[in-house]
Amino acid sequence: MNHPDDDEPQSAAAAELSACGDSAAANACPPPRTAELRALQVARDVAANRILCTTLGRGQAAAQLAEERPTAQTVCWFLDQYQQRLAIAAQPPRDNLAFTCAADAPAGTFDLAVVPLSFRGEAELARDVIQDAFAHLAIGGRLVAAVDNPRDQWLHGQLREMFPKVSVITTEDAAVYVVLKRDEQRRPRSLRCQFAYRDGSRLLQAVTRPGVFAHRRLDPGARQLIDAVPPWPEPSSPRIIDIGCGSGMVGIALAARQAEPQNVHCLSLDSNARAIQCTVEAARLNAIDGLVARLDSTGTCDTAGSYDIAVANPPYYADFRIARLFVDTAATALRPGGMLYLVTKHPAWYQENLFPFWRDTELRPSGSYFIVSSRRG
Repeated sequence: MNHPDDDEPQSAAAAELSACGDSAAANACPPPRTAELRALQVARDVAANRILCTTLGRGQAAAQLAEERPTAQTVCWFLDQYQQRLAIAAQPPRDNLAFTCAADAPAGTFDLAVVPLSFRGEAELARDVIQDAFAHLAIGGRLVAAVDNPRDQWLHGQLREMFPKVSVITTEDAAVYVVLKRDEQRRPRSLRCQFAYRDGSRLLQAVTRPGVFAHRRLDPGARQLIDAVPPWPEPSSPRIIDIGCGSGMVGIALAARQAEPQNVHCLSLDSNARAIQCTVEAARLNAIDGLVARLDSTGTCDTAGSYDIAVANPPYYADFRIARLFVDTAATALRPGGMLYLVTKHPAWYQENLFPFWRDTELRPSGSYFIVSSRRG
């Protein structure tokens, strides 16, 4: 979901609770965001032995419930491995608390699901996570969903469409909804998307899900990046690394250009578990047997100095920290003379920071973007 940065100012309600446990790690853990705090306050009144939580920050609600209920088992579910790592670092370890990163809710049944949401988040992802969490509830279990908008209508409408009865609790800064699971949801809506896109004369298949970058479409920056990478001379095939692959469309397009795409080696990395799931499925649909997709938020490649081409579409937020990680990953992965291609709307940073490993750096306009190409020294 498109959440704001973790240092977002909080309402006075956050002062009511330090949901970071009682260890020294609390100093590294920000207070819970409004929706998570309000969901936690309601969830405290629900009896449960197995609890499933999502989080807007560092797993604060899950950690607090685990501390207060030492005999209950609590799982905090993340789609993004980086966010999972931050939560693990911020929370004290507990035998009854697990932090898991997966494309879908963890296996098993739960008595309580706690789902805080931001009104600035992705709408389809909110619905998808709620459906998934509800599906993992035992009959008689309860879903507690909260959004940081006391005048919310959208989430309430979605819940009323999905479930026959929704209880509403309003506060000055949030709306909290409680659903009792009396039966399985009728006709849950599939939000997975499969569509075709072109690279020259080739028609390729893409798979996306809510929470994956550019859901339901080929991102315009990815389109420019695909078009910018020149053909690889035959008969050899390049070793490709797709850094921050999203749904995998760039790496798959480059691999599919080769005479025997099933033999091309492409390593696709992303910190989002659903991105990896979509990339694997799309590689299968396009018969790219040599593609390996790996959940990774640290930029670790399998064989350093062995790749011919690195491609990336780095995000623009986080003060270019993610862009730096992508560039450093490419520098490690590429052989001397290997080429890095990336797309950006902010070329000046790359012009100033592509050193000391890079040579022959070029920046050229491409639509509303810039293509940065550079050779590994």
